[in-house]
Amino acid sequence: MKNIRDLDIRNKKILMRVDFNVPFDELGNITEDIRIRGVLPTINHALDENAKIIICSHLGRPNGEWKEEFSLAPVAKRLSRLISKEVLLAPDCIGEDVKKFVDEMRPGSVILLENLRYHKEEQQNDEGFARKLAELADIYINDAFAVAHRAHASVVGVPKFCDQIGAGFLLQKEMDYFYRAMGDPLRPLLAIVGGAKVSGKLKALNNLLDRVDKMVIGGAMANTFLKAMGYDMGLSKVEDDLLDTALELMKKARKTGVKLYLPVDCVVAEKYDARAESKRTTVQEVPAKWMIMDIGPATTLLFSEALESARTIIWNGPMGVFEMEAFSKGTMAMVQNVARSHALTIVGGGDTDVAVHKAGESNNFSYISTGGGAFLMLMEGKELPGVAALS
Repeated sequence: MKNIRDLDIRNKKILMRVDFNVPFDELGNITEDIRIRGVLPTINHALDENAKIIICSHLGRPNGEWKEEFSLAPVAKRLSRLISKEVLLAPDCIGEDVKKFVDEMRPGSVILLENLRYHKEEQQNDEGFARKLAELADIYINDAFAVAHRAHASVVGVPKFCDQIGAGFLLQKEMDYFYRAMGDPLRPLLAIVGGAKVSGKLKALNNLLDRVDKMVIGGAMANTFLKAMGYDMGLSKVEDDLLDTALELMKKARKTGVKLYLPVDCVVAEKYDARAESKRTTVQEVPAKWMIMDIGPATTLLFSEALESARTIIWNGPMGVFEMEAFSKGTMAMVQNVARSHALTIVGGGDTDVAVHKAGESNNFSYISTGGGAFLMLMEGKELPGVAALS
């Protein structure tokens, strides 16, 4: 896979696929621009080479319809401020008007195409749509790791119709860090896996057990493992159809010599509510009509001791319902403990990313991935379609 530095881009037209799917508040203001800032090195490199930069992205789920609330206009405004250069918003992403827009570009200028998902053909990986996008430029650069697991037209279709293709610095960085964590890691390698469902991370768990030295399981998915061990989980979330699978995973851990850590105590509540009555209990004594909302202090201590000897830590998924302040202590403590470890620490996007930033510890992690789904696919041992398209 070549990256943008390997290509002669001087004075050329570059179609750059990025992920500017950023969050907005109810007034239409961007609340967090990490994904925009993440691709600035690639954009600035192209500007240094006097390239004509045509940026494309999706935003939200307009489902193939033109909806004003999904316009990339606010993103163009924010990007203009970040690169101190006017970024014009094209009227669409394909069509004669867009082609005219591109033809009038001067070297060193930047335009942002309107939302790709205004066209249903984007998610359908329509060949004709991909060809029209490719015709806008001389070179295609993918710097959108967060959608590299999607077989969409702008991700896997466009590269087929461009003579020169490559990765941007962000995509390259994501793949390099993941290789350092999983391909050739400093050991012991420890994986922290949390979140709600075993089913969503079953393939990742299986793959990780063949690679890691230790594994910590938290969040609601731990409930399924605990029930499989014979403990009553009360009204906690449990995937009863995966109890045997959980037992098989624990058996595999013993067979492969992976040290597996599960919660030993928890914070329970009467209902799924931030104001609900709560208390601490061991996992063996969860009340019949209560539900587990967070790991307890003994588990926090156990998990922190497991982290101490690790030289590489990879983490995906929170330890509890951290978005509710009353049940955030376990996840926040895990953030702090990982941040203070002396390991290479890599966080896999999504809710875990939110937790790290909420705790104010983002600068103390080696790397925070910009893609939850793509990161999980790599954890499953699969090749990302967007990366394969660049090979």
